[in-house]
Amino acid sequence: MQQRIDAYFADKENQLVEAVSRMVRIESTLGEASPGKPFGEGPAAALEEMLTLSRELGLPGANLEGYVGVIDLNQQETALHILGHLDVVDAGEGWTVTTAFQPKLVDGILYGRGVDDDKGPMVAALLAMKAVKDLEIPLKKNVRMILGTDEETGFRDIKWYYDRHPYAPYTISPDADFPIINIEKGHYQPTFTAAWERETALPRVTSLTGGPRLNMVPPKAQALVAGLSPAKIQSVCDTLNLEPEITFTLTQREDGVHILCSGVGAHGSTPEEGHNAQTALVALLAALPLADCPSTRAIRALRDLFPHGDFTGQALGIAQQDDLSGHLSLAFTRITLDDTGLEGRFDSRTPLCGTDETVRLPAEAALAQAGFKTEGEIDPPHHVPAEDPFIQILAKCYEMYSGRKSHCVAIGGGTYVHGIPGGVAFGASMPGFVSNLHGPDERVNVKDLLTAAKIYTQVILELCS
Repeated sequence: MQQRIDAYFADKENQLVEAVSRMVRIESTLGEASPGKPFGEGPAAALEEMLTLSRELGLPGANLEGYVGVIDLNQQETALHILGHLDVVDAGEGWTVTTAFQPKLVDGILYGRGVDDDKGPMVAALLAMKAVKDLEIPLKKNVRMILGTDEETGFRDIKWYYDRHPYAPYTISPDADFPIINIEKGHYQPTFTAAWERETALPRVTSLTGGPRLNMVPPKAQALVAGLSPAKIQSVCDTLNLEPEITFTLTQREDGVHILCSGVGAHGSTPEEGHNAQTALVALLAALPLADCPSTRAIRALRDLFPHGDFTGQALGIAQQDDLSGHLSLAFTRITLDDTGLEGRFDSRTPLCGTDETVRLPAEAALAQAGFKTEGEIDPPHHVPAEDPFIQILAKCYEMYSGRKSHCVAIGGGTYVHGIPGGVAFGASMPGFVSNLHGPDERVNVKDLLTAAKIYTQVILELCS
């Protein structure tokens, strides 16, 4: 069977590139809801295009009220769900090879927003379903592909689907890396606030705005400081000794000095891969000679609780790790401050040992001591034991076509299978390949993506034939 599958995909590389490129050209970011389009025009357009593509391949699907699309291989009892998403994060800045929504193939690498997360892998899985159909391999069970449209902004699509439909015995999501993601860390992403009477003291920070998304290390942050000169602020900048990736741009305005801090973005689950502009700006503001007022005290408390370069929650008192899932990660990603208060959020990915007693309660206590009110619960980790027979089947399929040894991996990121019984993230990036998902020049290795299609074909045969 492996030889037949290899032969089938021998001439499919161009088809794969063309299909992925069709999807990438659609800017499927979250938009304003309208009838039949709960997440806006972009995700709705991507869903319709994927269903059009599936019909062209002889695999008709259905649009379920704009929340998800479904594509079935046959009408028998479903054994396998393949969950993935067609929505993407915004373009961001810093693209060099092409623009975000104009896919470009260079030396076997396809660039564009969504080529890796998650349009490319979903096209690969669709071609796997097509391969099973074309090879006329009889199946005893059905595989259903579920096309999501809200993965990047809340999972409301998949919640809607599973509120109305049963789980399958087996579920994979091609929305991560190979080999097998059997542990997804928990999420603790609380909101904390403080309020005060309208301030008039000088000098002070009159506004502070951080990152645009909870799950992204902020590449930019900005503030307005009244009552200090640019020269005085620059003199403090020069004493901070931050990494060269962090820069400050000062602009004199009528109402004060505007400070733009630039860093390097990264996914919220891997804060060590970025350079957090928000924590760097807080460090600068906390070091300025400001008036003793509530906003100043709040900023200095934030500097102490979320110091620049602390990726593990050490200062907040929640750093921990275990042997299976690794260490807790923390990224301070959202802040808005004005003359009457502030609201902030951080994105923490918690290991299997993370509980209310070891994470939430200590964090709440530390924030309360600094004068903040906190709201938010822990979303528990997701874990499928490595010894599970399903994991062993996936390992076999991966090893057959990749030529690599399989093993299980824990990640801080969360996929659609988080909380789905027995579900695991499975591909499509190969170990060692840097895809730049959520960043500029997002990319995928086309040959690796074709190998993923072969692996998914074998998975369907193992579980459904």
